[in-house]
Amino acid sequence: MTSLSVEMLAADTVEPITSAGNAQLGIAVVAGIAVIVLLITRFKLHAFLALTIGSLALGAFAGAPLDKAIASFSTGLGSTVAGVGVLIALGAILGKLLADSGGADQIVDTILARAGGRAMPWAMVLIASIIGLPLFFEVGIVLLIPVVLMVAKRGNYSLMRIGIPALAGLSVMHGLIPPHPGPLVAIDAIGANLGVTLALGLLVAIPTVIIAGPVFSRFAARWVDIPAPEKMIPQRATDGPEKRPSFAATVTTVLLPVVLMMAKALVDIIVDDPENGLQRVTDVVGSPLIALLAAVLVGIFTLGRAAGFTKERIGSTVEKSLAPIAGVLLIVGAGGGFKQTLIDIGVGQMILDFSKNWAIPTLLLAWLIAVAIRLATGSATVATISAAGLVAPLAADMSTAHAALLVLAIGAGSLFFSHVNDAGFWLVKEYFGMNVGQTIKTWSVMETIISVVGIVFVLLLSLVL
Repeated sequence: MTSLSVEMLAADTVEPITSAGNAQLGIAVVAGIAVIVLLITRFKLHAFLALTIGSLALGAFAGAPLDKAIASFSTGLGSTVAGVGVLIALGAILGKLLADSGGADQIVDTILARAGGRAMPWAMVLIASIIGLPLFFEVGIVLLIPVVLMVAKRGNYSLMRIGIPALAGLSVMHGLIPPHPGPLVAIDAIGANLGVTLALGLLVAIPTVIIAGPVFSRFAARWVDIPAPEKMIPQRATDGPEKRPSFAATVTTVLLPVVLMMAKALVDIIVDDPENGLQRVTDVVGSPLIALLAAVLVGIFTLGRAAGFTKERIGSTVEKSLAPIAGVLLIVGAGGGFKQTLIDIGVGQMILDFSKNWAIPTLLLAWLIAVAIRLATGSATVATISAAGLVAPLAADMSTAHAALLVLAIGAGSLFFSHVNDAGFWLVKEYFGMNVGQTIKTWSVMETIISVVGIVFVLLLSLVL
């Protein structure tokens, strides 16, 4: 990850593939993003195709030769998939093991058995945050919303009082905490330290999820008071095996990569000696690839074998986990291609030139760019990738902590006001049996709170770090 990031940042210094002036480059950037937005929103084109076409259009608008624009896109796609693709695949495998083994059910059942009354919204935040670490957002929703509906029905709780905290936990993990694809790609593009970003991300995530989850759910429950839709309530949360892994083993497995990466970050800060034996060990075991690979290997035994899976069943689970992420990998890769095209046409230098006269802080600027792209495309991942590509040059002289905060500012902006062009909007609407207005008053407002509170805490941290 580090070597790849260095190579990608080094691209800022190469000769641009076009001699266009700043005015033409600015128009080209706006036009390229407009093409992507139009293809996704108006023509409902898949984000991979939209990003591919938008990258080529960006090069054409900037006056770059087509062959060089294609080469830039291909280079960016390849380097992004090489650096992030394996991590996404490992995260998908761990998430599938967690779901199929019944480990997710074990976490849910254990926490719910010890919570009740006013503690239930906090329990739902805890469940969603733990489950959301290794799972993609959509997978987390599919896994957790049936549980939310079941708890609300059987415990006679307000659906919004239980559902909003769970959704907030999932959303915050998705936008701010690696190894989710968006934060990983932003870390890669900006050259931030993953361990430091993870540590600071947790500092931002905890108060953010409290405010957007349990606190906001009180108001959401008053605004939208609806029962859990009967047709969506399952007999069980998932169709799991007869025996399940223990709660302790499941939580330990899920948190293992987080602990390893944070240990690396702490050792790097405390020791700060590349020749030190301890630091060399933690640099290896705390690298994202090794940390996630270790969690998957441990999970095969603590989750799969503990659930009674045969070798064939474990192999089948791993195989089934990889097929659904093909689209994610292609979108992330194409986003990397778009980012590299931005760099190669000279947008990085253009932003540096303009930024000399900007009165707006860099972190706030990154957030605003991500907000604009999120509102236009509806995709948090596209917003993160595009914003990271645009502001990456500004991170060149930043400290390790501020580069990590730049990633978090982009992640917070990418979550702003989910609406009708976001697949997650419709997923929540249908599962909760709400109309469009009710979904906006609950889900969309919750996402906006996460985004605004997130950038506030990022800016506060920037004052003390």
